[in-house]
Amino acid sequence: MKSRLLITVCALSCGALSVLAFAPFGYWPLVLPSLLGLYALLDKASPKQAAWRGFGYAMGMFLPGLWWIHVSMTYFGGIPLPVAFVLLACLSAYLALYPMLACWVFARFFRERHWSRWLLAFPALWLVADWLRGSVMTGFPWLWFGYTQIDGPLKGLAPLLGVQAITLALLLTASSLWLVWQSRRLIWLALPTALIAVAMLSMQHSWVSRGEPVKVALVQGNIEQSLKWDPEALVPTVRKYQDLSRANQDADIIIWPESAIPALEKEMVPYLENLDKAMKVNDTALISGIINFDMDERRFYNVVLGMGLTDLDGKQSYHYQQANRYNKVHLLPIGEYVPLGDLLRPIAPFFNLPMSDFSEGAPVQENLLAKGLRLATAICYEIIFPEEVRRNVQADTDFLLTVSNDAWFGKSIGPWQHMEIARMRSLELARPLLRGTNTGITVATEVDGHIIGQLPQFEDGVLRVEVRPARGMTPYQRVGSWPLYGLTAALLLLALWLRPRAHPWSERG
Repeated sequence: MKSRLLITVCALSCGALSVLAFAPFGYWPLVLPSLLGLYALLDKASPKQAAWRGFGYAMGMFLPGLWWIHVSMTYFGGIPLPVAFVLLACLSAYLALYPMLACWVFARFFRERHWSRWLLAFPALWLVADWLRGSVMTGFPWLWFGYTQIDGPLKGLAPLLGVQAITLALLLTASSLWLVWQSRRLIWLALPTALIAVAMLSMQHSWVSRGEPVKVALVQGNIEQSLKWDPEALVPTVRKYQDLSRANQDADIIIWPESAIPALEKEMVPYLENLDKAMKVNDTALISGIINFDMDERRFYNVVLGMGLTDLDGKQSYHYQQANRYNKVHLLPIGEYVPLGDLLRPIAPFFNLPMSDFSEGAPVQENLLAKGLRLATAICYEIIFPEEVRRNVQADTDFLLTVSNDAWFGKSIGPWQHMEIARMRSLELARPLLRGTNTGITVATEVDGHIIGQLPQFEDGVLRVEVRPARGMTPYQRVGSWPLYGLTAALLLLALWLRPRAHPWSERG
């Protein structure tokens, strides 16, 4: 009994250690000792033991790593903290089922102590679990290990095959270190050395061509979430964004965050038309979030509008339902739509949050136009889905744009993890990232995800940056994750093929 409790504590601790590798902590090397601890727990475990230990490891990662979600539940949803803990524990337990399944399959079908079980089977099974977690029931691909390396030596793999190529490289590195420990043979270090070399060579390659610098002003209004949807706060909110923008009319593009104008577009048409004209007078483009209620479809949409000087000749003007807009595609469960809403909404105020009844936009949409430049857009939560962002980026896309309102999560680690994920999209697609938020973290990055400008959280202000647009295509942008899917399948098939040839309990094969 004591040994089982000790092993459970070890599994939880190893999982919790991995959280420190993610933002805002950024101790990216800790992924490796975290995984090595899991390997030690799985080494001689039965399928049942491996499943339980994998579940414990994942719970140790998800519960503290996602604890920031409770802020929206307790501060804005009216749910008592103990109840929020139970709900988050249930969410973490659900997410932990995927690593649990991977560990069970690993112990059930790859029992031989052979190098292939660690170097082929386990990395492939973990990736499959990650992909399932990121797609089943709309998916939640948060805390993928690859994100920890946005400032690490393996980051160069992202433009080649995406963030999960980095995850695979981390798993292969951990497996190599484990094999060195088990066999006392340093030859296994050749693999992580090669992976780092490939990543570094990739970072030396220029995947895109660059244009002339563009002056961008990202406006952070710092509007309290409690006032966000108060009708009496509408005029002061809009006036604040106008005042902050007035001193930056020399910018080529001014960006306001998600739902910066907290009203229905139909009700704001005269204001938006005047705003459009004012921006044109100053030779400036404006991008802003707003809410639209489509009268024909009877549906709400979370929208980003392009106004002001959208095309270089100034002929396009704002009008209601204009084409130069982006409708959010991947909605946040509970926050933007409520599954089984008729059943859940009466249970607690949390299930009846303001603006929690949106509809999805088209999966592929035209880039926003701003002063002749093309911006591929993602609103808040959907930036975490790499393939969905990728399919809206074309060879002639100049920037990645993401607008958000992370005020829902206060001073927690959530907004920092969110920014880390957004930076990875910039790296994968080799596009400068413009990230405008209500309360922070407002940033601009270079094509490699390196931050070139940042505003502090919970301060109103304007981030002024000059960014060169980028056009072209990375290998990941061209083919997406399909080569990585194929590689993962090949690893699993090779591991299965080697099973009958593996001598039991032999690390040397």
